[in-house]
Amino acid sequence: MQHDTSPHRLEVAGKSVTAQCAGLTLAYSRRLFVHYYPRFTRFEAKHFLLQAVQFMQGSCPRCIIDNTSVVLAGGAGADAVIAPEMAAFARSLGIEFRAHRVNHPDRKARIERPFAWIERGFLPGRTFASFEELNAQVLRWCIEVANAKPKRSLGMSPEAAYVMEKPHLQGLPTLLPAVYDVFDRVVDLYGFVSVDTNRYSVPERLVGKTVTVYKHYASIEIQHRRMPVAIHPRLVGERDARHTLPGHHTVPQRAPRQPSLQAQLLRGEHAVLDAYVGALVAHLNGRGTRALNRLLQLKRSYPPQPFLAAVEQAQKYGLFDLARLETLVLRHVAGDFFALDDDDGQDDTADDA
Repeated sequence: MQHDTSPHRLEVAGKSVTAQCAGLTLAYSRRLFVHYYPRFTRFEAKHFLLQAVQFMQGSCPRCIIDNTSVVLAGGAGADAVIAPEMAAFARSLGIEFRAHRVNHPDRKARIERPFAWIERGFLPGRTFASFEELNAQVLRWCIEVANAKPKRSLGMSPEAAYVMEKPHLQGLPTLLPAVYDVFDRVVDLYGFVSVDTNRYSVPERLVGKTVTVYKHYASIEIQHRRMPVAIHPRLVGERDARHTLPGHHTVPQRAPRQPSLQAQLLRGEHAVLDAYVGALVAHLNGRGTRALNRLLQLKRSYPPQPFLAAVEQAQKYGLFDLARLETLVLRHVAGDFFALDDDDGQDDTADDA
């Protein structure tokens, strides 16, 4: 097998990004598997290798790579030292990495050529909503185009040659190795833990406590004292984003505000007054305690009939100035208690004279 990566410029979620295109091909049949990543570390390398051998339904004893530090701990070519964690992971799949000599990339030319084909034949004119959609499309392209198109060097398609090659591949182990990173995090004051610049919520009761985070490729599992407390979908290809699970960080609902004592004393006697009190409170900022006190004072100071008549008139015209309301009340009081006919008064005076 041959494995390599290549940076490609493409559009994901409306943004132009540089994604790492990881590829693996079988050297005989040229069957190709490709997967894109926002970045390519040893975590992504192990995930890719596992996905690739599952796609091939087997593996080859040797996998030719370049002298990348993702796989190597030091050296180059024949003197390359494979990183222990990568060597152990490859060994669990029956694979041994071999780094080609420096300046001899032709040793993995079968994986180098497809990268140019992908840039010319797959990416142009395509945009992707997410890395998930990107990888779904490139996998379909591998199956329907790259592995189905006949090659002159083979005299057949890679898929047809793979049928002959498959019986010679190593079978996969019954129990495949898990790909994950594990580390401890302290829950911040806002109830989140940070993983790769992104933040994931946990219950508020764990603020300030240490939790164990299991980072899988597609999910983030958070445990406290070996008990799961949250499982999030991993935010792939995003930075400084935040994911909150339902039920975390709920905002306590405030109890409905009770009407003030003044409003309670004013309401319940007459529909006109009830409507005016509601309109007055809605018109003012806050609970309108001062204005309601003044209205209650007017109610207690003047007779009911002229007071309600003035309130009805104020409600009709949207009058909420209580000084003017009092003027209306006084006019109604004067009309009810001091309604004297000026002409009759003059006549009586004349008669007396």
